[in-house]
Amino acid sequence: MRTAFLLGSLALGLSACTVSVNTNAGLSGARSNLISSLRPDRGEGSSYLVGDQVSFSLTTRTAGYVTLISLDPNGRGNVLIRGAAVPAGTTTFPRTEDAVTYTVSEPRGLQRVRAIFTRVRPSADIVLQGNYNGDTWNTATNSYLRPYAQADRDVQETYFYIR
Repeated sequence: MRTAFLLGSLALGLSACTVSVNTNAGLSGARSNLISSLRPDRGEGSSYLVGDQVSFSLTTRTAGYVTLISLDPNGRGNVLIRGAAVPAGTTTFPRTEDAVTYTVSEPRGLQRVRAIFTRVRPSADIVLQGNYNGDTWNTATNSYLRPYAQADRDVQETYFYIR
């Protein structure tokens, strides 16, 4: 029912709706409670125009390594940052030392961003860029997490809209 409402609202162009999403469905790395928060700077479910800058606030309960990946409305996955060391507490991405900005670009629609946290530095062997649907997006994330003990990994996802 929520999906039908969301699709109907998007088709009508309603931008003021609030949507609840079960952000970790199907992820074996989820719910280990190492990430306590992931949000875009305007808040989850907010809207950005093409060309706007976006940043993400990530709060972790322990030090570790974070990989941020995005899934655009057309199903294209991109790595925003890979294996960034973070202390316990809140870190805002992009960080000054990363020397990048996150600029919103087309396609317009629902943009998902996933934080993958591990207590151990991740290997660079897994490729997280490509075209995905819901199932292959989760499969790629699970493949990335497979080498790490469940107590040493976590996944959280947030979303916003590109207008």
